[in-house]
Amino acid sequence: MTSTPVTIIGAGLGGLTLARVLYVHGIPVTVYEAEASPAARTQGGMLDIHDYNGQLAVEAAGLTEEFRGIVLEGRQAMRVLDTDGTVLFEEADDGSGGRPEVMRGELRDILLDSLPAGTVRWGHKVSGTRALGEGRYEVTFADGGTVETGLLVGADGAWSRVRPLLTAAVPEYTGTSCVDIFLYEADTRHPAAAKAVGGGSMMAPSPGKEIFAHRESGDTLHIYVMLSKAQDWFAGIDFTDSAVATARIAAEFEGWAPELTALITEGDTTPVLRPYHALPNGLRWERVPGVTLLGDAAHLAAPNGEGANLAMLDGAELGKALAAHPDDVEAALAEYEAAMFPRGAEIAVFEGAEIHGIDSADNTAQRLVDLFNEHGQR
Repeated sequence: MTSTPVTIIGAGLGGLTLARVLYVHGIPVTVYEAEASPAARTQGGMLDIHDYNGQLAVEAAGLTEEFRGIVLEGRQAMRVLDTDGTVLFEEADDGSGGRPEVMRGELRDILLDSLPAGTVRWGHKVSGTRALGEGRYEVTFADGGTVETGLLVGADGAWSRVRPLLTAAVPEYTGTSCVDIFLYEADTRHPAAAKAVGGGSMMAPSPGKEIFAHRESGDTLHIYVMLSKAQDWFAGIDFTDSAVATARIAAEFEGWAPELTALITEGDTTPVLRPYHALPNGLRWERVPGVTLLGDAAHLAAPNGEGANLAMLDGAELGKALAAHPDDVEAALAEYEAAMFPRGAEIAVFEGAEIHGIDSADNTAQRLVDLFNEHGQR
Protein backbone atom coordinates (compact mmCIF):
# COMPACT_ATOMS: atom_id res chain seq x y z
CA MET A 1 0.00 0.00 0.00
CA THR A 2 1.15 3.53 -0.79
CA SER A 3 -0.22 6.87 0.39
CA THR A 4 -0.60 10.08 -1.62
CA PRO A 5 -1.97 13.55 -0.67
CA VAL A 6 -4.19 14.09 -3.74
CA THR A 7 -5.27 11.13 -5.84
CA ILE A 8 -6.93 11.64 -9.23
CA ILE A 9 -8.52 8.69 -11.01
CA GLY A 10 -8.46 9.21 -14.77
CA ALA A 11 -5.96 10.90 -17.10
CA GLY A 12 -8.47 12.51 -19.43
CA LEU A 13 -8.58 16.23 -20.11
CA GLY A 14 -10.32 17.07 -16.83
CA GLY A 15 -8.07 15.00 -14.60
CA LEU A 16 -4.92 16.26 -16.29
CA THR A 17 -6.06 19.89 -16.09
CA LEU A 18 -6.58 19.46 -12.35
CA ALA A 19 -3.16 17.83 -12.00
CA ARG A 20 -1.50 20.66 -13.92
CA VAL A 21 -3.17 23.44 -11.88
CA LEU A 22 -2.22 21.68 -8.65
CA TYR A 23 1.37 21.34 -9.88
CA VAL A 24 1.49 25.04 -10.78
CA HIS A 25 0.48 25.79 -7.17
CA GLY A 26 3.00 23.36 -5.69
CA ILE A 27 0.47 20.78 -4.49
CA PRO A 28 1.61 17.12 -4.78
CA VAL A 29 -0.66 14.96 -6.90
CA THR A 30 -0.75 11.51 -8.46
CA VAL A 31 -2.97 10.47 -11.37
CA TYR A 32 -3.92 6.82 -11.90
CA GLU A 33 -4.98 5.79 -15.40
CA ALA A 34 -6.29 2.43 -16.64
CA GLU A 35 -4.67 2.74 -20.08
CA ALA A 36 -1.23 1.15 -20.37
CA SER A 37 0.46 4.21 -21.89
CA PRO A 38 -0.30 7.61 -23.45
CA ALA A 39 -0.38 5.91 -26.86
CA ALA A 40 -2.60 2.98 -25.83
CA ARG A 41 -5.49 4.24 -27.98
CA THR A 42 -6.47 7.16 -30.18
CA GLN A 43 -7.93 10.04 -28.23
CA GLY A 44 -10.99 10.91 -30.26
CA GLY A 45 -11.43 13.63 -32.81
CA MET A 46 -11.55 17.39 -32.98
CA LEU A 47 -12.72 19.61 -30.12
CA ASP A 48 -13.83 23.23 -30.17
CA ILE A 49 -12.41 24.85 -27.04
CA HIS A 50 -14.64 27.70 -25.91
CA ASP A 51 -13.53 31.10 -24.66
CA TYR A 52 -16.00 30.96 -21.74
CA ASN A 53 -14.91 27.63 -20.22
CA GLY A 54 -12.25 25.47 -21.90
CA GLN A 55 -9.92 28.35 -22.70
CA LEU A 56 -10.24 29.66 -19.14
CA ALA A 57 -8.99 26.26 -17.97
CA VAL A 58 -6.06 26.41 -20.40
CA GLU A 59 -5.17 29.84 -19.03
CA ALA A 60 -5.37 28.62 -15.43
CA ALA A 61 -3.00 25.81 -16.40
CA GLY A 62 -0.54 28.32 -17.86
CA LEU A 63 -0.62 26.66 -21.28
CA THR A 64 -2.18 29.31 -23.54
CA GLU A 65 0.83 29.62 -25.83
CA GLU A 66 1.08 25.85 -26.26
CA PHE A 67 -2.66 25.69 -26.93
CA ARG A 68 -2.45 28.31 -29.67
CA GLY A 69 0.24 26.25 -31.33
CA ILE A 70 -2.13 23.33 -31.99
CA VAL A 71 -5.17 25.28 -33.22
CA LEU A 72 -6.36 24.09 -36.63
CA GLU A 73 -6.89 27.24 -38.67
CA GLY A 74 -10.14 27.55 -40.60
CA ARG A 75 -11.96 24.76 -38.81
CA GLN A 76 -14.50 27.06 -37.12
CA ALA A 77 -16.25 27.30 -40.48
CA MET A 78 -19.69 25.74 -40.36
CA ARG A 79 -22.50 24.84 -42.71
CA VAL A 80 -26.00 23.38 -42.41
CA LEU A 81 -27.35 21.23 -45.24
CA ASP A 82 -30.85 20.03 -45.97
CA THR A 83 -31.27 16.35 -46.70
CA ASP A 84 -31.29 17.10 -50.46
CA GLY A 85 -27.82 18.64 -50.18
CA THR A 86 -28.95 22.28 -50.31
CA VAL A 87 -26.71 24.54 -48.23
CA LEU A 88 -29.07 26.57 -46.02
CA PHE A 89 -26.46 28.18 -43.77
CA GLU A 90 -22.76 28.84 -44.12
CA GLU A 91 -20.38 30.66 -41.80
CA ALA A 92 -16.74 31.18 -42.70
CA ASP A 93 -13.88 31.09 -40.19
CA ASP A 94 -12.37 34.57 -40.21
CA GLY A 95 -10.25 33.91 -37.16
CA SER A 96 -12.42 35.96 -34.82
CA GLY A 97 -14.55 33.14 -33.42
CA GLY A 98 -14.32 32.08 -29.80
CA ARG A 99 -14.24 28.33 -30.39
CA PRO A 100 -10.95 27.32 -32.03
CA GLU A 101 -10.64 23.68 -32.99
CA VAL A 102 -7.85 21.35 -31.84
CA MET A 103 -7.26 17.64 -31.92
CA ARG A 104 -8.12 16.05 -28.57
CA GLY A 105 -4.97 13.93 -28.58
CA GLU A 106 -2.71 16.94 -29.12
CA LEU A 107 -4.41 18.83 -26.29
CA ARG A 108 -3.94 15.86 -23.99
CA ASP A 109 -0.26 15.67 -24.97
CA ILE A 110 0.24 19.31 -24.01
CA LEU A 111 -1.18 18.60 -20.56
CA LEU A 112 0.88 15.43 -20.15
CA ASP A 113 4.08 17.17 -21.22
CA SER A 114 3.47 19.93 -18.66
CA LEU A 115 3.58 17.48 -15.73
CA PRO A 116 6.67 16.01 -14.06
CA ALA A 117 7.58 12.48 -15.05
CA GLY A 118 5.80 9.94 -12.87
CA THR A 119 2.77 12.12 -12.12
CA VAL A 120 0.59 9.76 -14.17
CA ARG A 121 0.75 6.09 -13.21
CA TRP A 122 -0.27 4.14 -16.31
CA GLY A 123 -1.83 0.67 -16.32
CA HIS A 124 -3.74 1.19 -13.07
CA LYS A 125 -7.30 0.08 -13.69
CA VAL A 126 -9.47 0.73 -10.63
CA SER A 127 -11.53 -2.23 -9.44
CA GLY A 128 -13.05 -0.57 -6.39
CA THR A 129 -12.97 2.22 -3.84
CA ARG A 130 -13.98 2.27 -0.18
CA ALA A 131 -14.19 4.78 2.63
CA LEU A 132 -11.84 4.23 5.55
CA GLY A 133 -13.41 6.89 7.77
CA GLU A 134 -12.30 10.38 8.76
CA GLY A 135 -12.22 11.49 5.12
CA ARG A 136 -9.73 8.87 3.93
CA TYR A 137 -10.19 6.39 1.10
CA GLU A 138 -8.64 3.24 -0.28
CA VAL A 139 -8.44 2.64 -4.01
CA THR A 140 -7.95 -0.95 -5.19
CA PHE A 141 -6.56 -1.75 -8.63
CA ALA A 142 -7.15 -4.74 -10.87
CA ASP A 143 -3.67 -6.11 -10.07
CA GLY A 144 -4.47 -6.14 -6.36
CA GLY A 145 -2.44 -3.06 -5.46
CA THR A 146 -3.94 -0.30 -3.35
CA VAL A 147 -3.38 3.34 -2.47
CA GLU A 148 -4.73 5.32 0.45
CA THR A 149 -5.54 9.01 0.16
CA GLY A 150 -7.04 11.91 2.06
CA LEU A 151 -8.38 13.52 -1.11
CA LEU A 152 -9.86 11.38 -3.88
CA VAL A 153 -11.06 12.91 -7.16
CA GLY A 154 -13.04 10.88 -9.67
CA ALA A 155 -12.15 12.09 -13.15
CA ASP A 156 -12.88 8.64 -14.54
CA GLY A 157 -15.74 9.34 -16.88
CA ALA A 158 -19.20 7.90 -17.46
CA TRP A 159 -18.71 4.65 -15.54
CA SER A 160 -16.80 6.17 -12.66
CA ARG A 161 -15.59 3.85 -9.90
CA VAL A 162 -15.43 6.80 -7.52
CA ARG A 163 -19.02 8.02 -8.02
CA PRO A 164 -20.63 5.31 -5.81
CA LEU A 165 -18.91 6.90 -2.79
CA LEU A 166 -21.15 9.94 -3.35
CA THR A 167 -24.34 8.87 -5.12
CA ALA A 168 -26.21 5.81 -6.35
CA ALA A 169 -26.97 7.53 -9.68
CA VAL A 170 -25.87 5.67 -12.79
CA PRO A 171 -25.92 6.72 -16.46
CA GLU A 172 -28.94 5.73 -18.52
CA TYR A 173 -29.28 5.35 -22.29
CA THR A 174 -30.56 8.56 -23.87
CA GLY A 175 -32.33 6.85 -26.76
CA THR A 176 -29.73 7.95 -29.31
CA SER A 177 -26.52 6.33 -30.53
CA CYS A 178 -23.76 7.55 -32.78
CA VAL A 179 -21.86 5.63 -35.44
CA ASP A 180 -18.31 6.89 -36.04
CA ILE A 181 -16.83 6.73 -39.54
CA PHE A 182 -13.64 8.20 -41.06
CA LEU A 183 -12.87 9.20 -44.64
CA TYR A 184 -9.15 9.66 -45.40
CA GLU A 185 -7.54 11.78 -48.14
CA ALA A 186 -11.01 13.15 -48.61
CA ASP A 187 -10.38 15.85 -51.20
CA THR A 188 -8.82 13.41 -53.65
CA ARG A 189 -10.51 10.10 -52.80
CA HIS A 190 -13.96 11.37 -51.72
CA PRO A 191 -14.38 14.74 -53.48
CA ALA A 192 -18.19 14.96 -53.42
CA ALA A 193 -18.36 14.15 -49.70
CA ALA A 194 -15.51 16.56 -48.95
CA LYS A 195 -17.22 19.35 -50.85
CA ALA A 196 -20.44 18.77 -48.90
CA VAL A 197 -18.61 19.10 -45.58
CA GLY A 198 -16.66 22.20 -46.54
CA GLY A 199 -13.72 23.54 -44.59
CA GLY A 200 -14.93 23.00 -41.04
CA SER A 201 -18.04 21.26 -39.73
CA MET A 202 -21.30 20.29 -41.38
CA MET A 203 -24.70 19.40 -39.93
CA ALA A 204 -27.52 17.69 -41.79
CA PRO A 205 -30.37 17.17 -39.29
CA SER A 206 -33.69 15.39 -39.67
CA PRO A 207 -36.21 14.06 -37.13
CA GLY A 208 -34.77 10.89 -35.62
CA LYS A 209 -31.48 11.03 -37.50
CA GLU A 210 -28.61 13.36 -38.24
CA ILE A 211 -25.24 13.45 -39.96
CA PHE A 212 -22.53 15.61 -38.41
CA ALA A 213 -19.08 15.86 -39.95
CA HIS A 214 -15.78 17.49 -39.03
CA ARG A 215 -12.83 18.21 -41.29
CA GLU A 216 -9.93 17.21 -39.05
CA SER A 217 -6.18 17.46 -39.64
CA GLY A 218 -4.46 15.67 -42.50
CA ASP A 219 -7.40 15.88 -44.97
CA THR A 220 -9.49 13.56 -42.78
CA LEU A 221 -13.25 13.70 -42.44
CA HIS A 222 -14.70 12.42 -39.17
CA ILE A 223 -18.36 11.48 -39.54
CA TYR A 224 -20.85 11.13 -36.69
CA VAL A 225 -24.05 9.41 -37.81
CA MET A 226 -26.71 9.78 -35.11
CA LEU A 227 -29.84 7.67 -34.93
CA SER A 228 -32.65 7.69 -32.41
CA LYS A 229 -33.10 3.94 -31.95
CA ALA A 230 -33.43 1.47 -29.09
CA GLN A 231 -30.29 -0.36 -28.09
CA ASP A 232 -31.93 -3.62 -29.21
CA TRP A 233 -32.09 -2.23 -32.74
CA PHE A 234 -28.35 -1.64 -32.80
CA ALA A 235 -27.74 -5.03 -31.18
CA GLY A 236 -29.21 -6.60 -34.32
CA ILE A 237 -26.37 -5.18 -36.45
CA ASP A 238 -23.06 -7.00 -36.75
CA PHE A 239 -20.59 -4.13 -36.36
CA THR A 240 -17.68 -6.51 -36.86
CA ASP A 241 -18.78 -6.83 -40.50
CA SER A 242 -18.05 -3.44 -42.04
CA ALA A 243 -20.08 -3.99 -45.22
CA VAL A 244 -23.16 -5.24 -43.36
CA ALA A 245 -23.05 -2.46 -40.76
CA THR A 246 -22.46 0.23 -43.37
CA ALA A 247 -25.36 -0.95 -45.53
CA ARG A 248 -27.75 -1.11 -42.57
CA ILE A 249 -26.90 2.37 -41.32
CA ALA A 250 -26.97 3.86 -44.83
CA ALA A 251 -30.43 2.38 -45.41
CA GLU A 252 -31.79 4.73 -42.75
CA PHE A 253 -30.81 7.66 -44.99
CA GLU A 254 -32.46 6.43 -48.18
CA GLY A 255 -33.49 9.37 -50.35
CA TRP A 256 -30.87 11.74 -48.97
CA ALA A 257 -28.47 13.47 -51.35
CA PRO A 258 -25.75 11.10 -52.61
CA GLU A 259 -22.97 13.40 -51.39
CA LEU A 260 -24.40 13.01 -47.88
CA THR A 261 -24.93 9.25 -47.98
CA ALA A 262 -21.37 8.98 -49.35
CA LEU A 263 -20.20 10.10 -45.91
CA ILE A 264 -21.49 6.70 -44.75
CA THR A 265 -21.01 4.40 -47.72
CA GLU A 266 -17.49 5.57 -48.63
CA GLY A 267 -16.10 5.19 -45.14
CA ASP A 268 -12.50 3.99 -44.87
CA THR A 269 -13.00 2.48 -41.42
CA THR A 270 -15.31 -0.07 -39.88
CA PRO A 271 -18.27 1.82 -38.35
CA VAL A 272 -17.96 2.08 -34.56
CA LEU A 273 -21.10 2.21 -32.42
CA ARG A 274 -21.16 4.69 -29.52
CA PRO A 275 -24.37 4.67 -27.45
CA TYR A 276 -25.10 7.96 -25.69
CA HIS A 277 -25.72 7.78 -21.95
CA ALA A 278 -26.44 10.52 -19.43
CA LEU A 279 -26.72 11.07 -15.71
CA PRO A 280 -29.84 12.84 -14.40
CA ASN A 281 -29.52 16.51 -15.27
CA GLY A 282 -28.96 18.57 -12.16
CA LEU A 283 -27.52 15.64 -10.19
CA ARG A 284 -26.22 16.69 -6.76
CA TRP A 285 -25.03 14.93 -3.64
CA GLU A 286 -24.45 15.87 -0.04
CA ARG A 287 -20.91 16.93 0.82
CA VAL A 288 -18.85 13.85 1.67
CA PRO A 289 -15.46 14.59 3.28
CA GLY A 290 -12.38 14.00 1.14
CA VAL A 291 -13.95 13.01 -2.17
CA THR A 292 -15.45 14.69 -5.23
CA LEU A 293 -16.00 14.25 -8.98
CA LEU A 294 -15.40 16.24 -12.13
CA GLY A 295 -16.37 16.09 -15.80
CA ASP A 296 -18.47 13.16 -17.02
CA ALA A 297 -18.11 11.41 -13.68
CA ALA A 298 -20.11 14.28 -12.17
CA HIS A 299 -22.47 15.44 -14.91
CA LEU A 300 -22.43 13.12 -17.93
CA ALA A 301 -24.73 14.43 -20.66
CA ALA A 302 -25.44 13.49 -24.26
CA PRO A 303 -22.85 15.20 -26.49
CA ASN A 304 -23.65 18.90 -26.72
CA GLY A 305 -20.29 20.49 -27.49
CA GLU A 306 -19.59 21.26 -23.84
CA GLY A 307 -18.37 18.00 -22.27
CA ALA A 308 -14.60 18.36 -22.67
CA ASN A 309 -14.76 22.08 -21.96
CA LEU A 310 -16.71 21.54 -18.74
CA ALA A 311 -14.35 18.80 -17.60
CA MET A 312 -11.35 21.05 -18.08
CA LEU A 313 -13.02 23.96 -16.31
CA ASP A 314 -14.03 21.64 -13.46
CA GLY A 315 -10.41 20.57 -13.12
CA ALA A 316 -9.11 24.14 -13.18
CA GLU A 317 -11.67 25.42 -10.69
CA LEU A 318 -11.10 22.54 -8.29
CA GLY A 319 -7.35 23.09 -8.49
CA LYS A 320 -7.73 26.81 -7.78
CA ALA A 321 -10.08 26.14 -4.85
CA LEU A 322 -7.61 23.71 -3.29
CA ALA A 323 -4.80 26.21 -3.74
CA ALA A 324 -6.92 28.96 -2.13
CA HIS A 325 -7.67 26.79 0.93
CA PRO A 326 -4.41 24.92 1.56
CA ASP A 327 -5.32 24.11 5.16
CA ASP A 328 -9.02 23.38 4.66
CA VAL A 329 -9.79 20.73 2.06
CA GLU A 330 -13.48 20.66 2.97
CA ALA A 331 -13.87 24.39 2.39
CA ALA A 332 -12.22 23.95 -1.02
CA LEU A 333 -14.46 21.02 -2.00
CA ALA A 334 -17.61 22.80 -0.82
CA GLU A 335 -16.69 25.92 -2.79
CA TYR A 336 -15.94 23.86 -5.89
CA GLU A 337 -19.12 21.79 -5.78
CA ALA A 338 -21.32 24.85 -5.14
CA ALA A 339 -20.20 26.22 -8.51
CA MET A 340 -19.82 22.88 -10.33
CA PHE A 341 -23.39 21.63 -9.75
CA PRO A 342 -25.18 24.48 -11.58
CA ARG A 343 -22.41 24.68 -14.20
CA GLY A 344 -22.88 21.03 -15.07
CA ALA A 345 -26.64 21.44 -15.33
CA GLU A 346 -26.46 24.26 -17.86
CA ILE A 347 -26.09 22.04 -20.91
CA ALA A 348 -28.04 24.11 -23.48
CA VAL A 349 -25.66 25.45 -26.11
CA PHE A 350 -28.01 28.26 -27.11
CA GLU A 351 -31.45 29.49 -26.14
CA GLY A 352 -34.03 27.31 -27.85
CA ALA A 353 -31.73 24.30 -28.11
CA GLU A 354 -34.25 22.21 -26.21
CA ILE A 355 -36.35 21.91 -29.37
CA HIS A 356 -33.31 20.83 -31.37
CA GLY A 357 -33.43 17.33 -29.94
CA ILE A 358 -32.94 14.56 -32.45
CA ASP A 359 -36.40 13.16 -31.65
CA SER A 360 -38.09 16.50 -32.22
CA ALA A 361 -40.16 17.16 -35.31
CA ASP A 362 -38.30 20.48 -35.37
CA ASN A 363 -34.96 18.74 -35.88
CA THR A 364 -34.68 20.01 -39.44
CA ALA A 365 -32.06 22.04 -41.23
CA GLN A 366 -34.38 25.01 -41.73
CA ARG A 367 -35.45 25.11 -38.09
CA LEU A 368 -31.83 24.94 -36.96
CA VAL A 369 -30.95 27.84 -39.25
CA ASP A 370 -33.92 29.78 -37.87
CA LEU A 371 -32.59 29.24 -34.35
CA PHE A 372 -29.14 30.46 -35.35
CA ASN A 373 -30.65 33.59 -36.88
CA GLU A 374 -32.98 34.20 -33.93
CA HIS A 375 -30.32 33.93 -31.27
CA GLY A 376 -27.20 34.93 -33.15
CA GLN A 377 -25.17 31.99 -31.97
CA ARG A 378 -24.49 28.33 -32.56
